[in-house]
Amino acid sequence: MEDLHKFDKIIKQIQEKYTKIDQDTEDHLYGLLYSKPITYWDYIQTDALLNLQTQRTTLPDEMVFIAYHQINELIFKMILWEIQQVAEKEDLNAKYFEDKLMRISRYFDMLTTSFNIMQHGMEIEQYMKFRYTLTPASGFQSAQYRMIEFASTELINLIDFRFRKTIDRDTPFEHAFEHLYWQAAGKDYKTGKKSTLLVNFEKRYKGDFIRFMQTYNTKNLWSRFKELPEADQKDADLIKAMRHYDYTVNITWVIAHYNAAKHYIESGTGDGEATGGSDWKKYMHPKYQKRIFFPELWSEDELKNWGENI
Repeated sequence: MEDLHKFDKIIKQIQEKYTKIDQDTEDHLYGLLYSKPITYWDYIQTDALLNLQTQRTTLPDEMVFIAYHQINELIFKMILWEIQQVAEKEDLNAKYFEDKLMRISRYFDMLTTSFNIMQHGMEIEQYMKFRYTLTPASGFQSAQYRMIEFASTELINLIDFRFRKTIDRDTPFEHAFEHLYWQAAGKDYKTGKKSTLLVNFEKRYKGDFIRFMQTYNTKNLWSRFKELPEADQKDADLIKAMRHYDYTVNITWVIAHYNAAKHYIESGTGDGEATGGSDWKKYMHPKYQKRIFFPELWSEDELKNWGENI
């Protein structure tokens, strides 16, 4: 009798669910008669996932390089998913914000430690051979990472520091885009001519970036933080989480990436240049661009010495 009551309760809840979306409950129940039971490989799409690693050379360690970067992109997707929830949360509070930030930081912590796989998981000789088949592609061209930056802070904090005084909230997004900090890595400093690396990147993603910048202009993590009640903005745990996220993304993770690149590029094999031709040291090392999401949460000395003592 108890089982029957439980069954009736479930059926009622199912009916309520489909009624709300103007669907016939019987049709959906009837469809269950012919549906196949789910399996792990169907749900995860294992076969499709494992067929995405296509090598351009016969060198075995290229597989490590491809799979590793694909894993990074999956983690970036998870990070953007978490940021989106904060951005769209109607009743945002300090506790929810902190929990999400620490979740995101753990993803970046994992990405940081995973660079050991890159730095010590490939033979230098192999990497320095297959890397030439990547030209002019570069990890610089990760669109999801750019979106993480746009979604984390106000746009002014991503502008090349040389141009920040000339850009404000009234500046068109197109103009601001041309002065983002990473533009310098893809341009000839003297002529301003864009490299093939940057031209290809913009041809594929510029429209997406402009729309994303507009979307997150008022709901990035820092903007949402400033919308919180004054008491929540002073919450010690939330401030600690904000600073941890900022430091993890813009110093810890960046330096791990920098050291991995340095291990190969300065190995004495090859020309010492990045595959995309960028000035990789000045682009990657935090002490040059001083990428900081939440500068208001750091002291004057901390800002001045950002990335210096590493």
